[in-house]
Amino acid sequence: MTAKKRAQLKSLAHALKPVHQVGKDGVTDRAVSAVAEAFNTREILKVKVLDSAPEDARSTGEALAEGIEGAHLVQVIGRTVVLYRPEPEDPGHHG
Repeated sequence: MTAKKRAQLKSLAHALKPVHQVGKDGVTDRAVSAVAEAFNTREILKVKVLDSAPEDARSTGEALAEGIEGAHLVQVIGRTVVLYRPEPEDPGHHG
């Protein structure tokens, strides 16, 4: 991902509210599927990592991105992570 693209995504993410929270259970299958589902209606989103989460925000964001095909960790702001997944080229394709 280019620095320009990353900067563009950061500015787009600025106004967003987190769509999901990761708590004491960490990155569960349920958390991954909830975030993956949120990507069905948007390309960029925020996830809040609670103080009770077992890993820090960066590790949590990386784990979420790894669990979702095509997703990237863009930014970590405090305990909030910004994730990006480009729209698939083929709208009929389901991963």
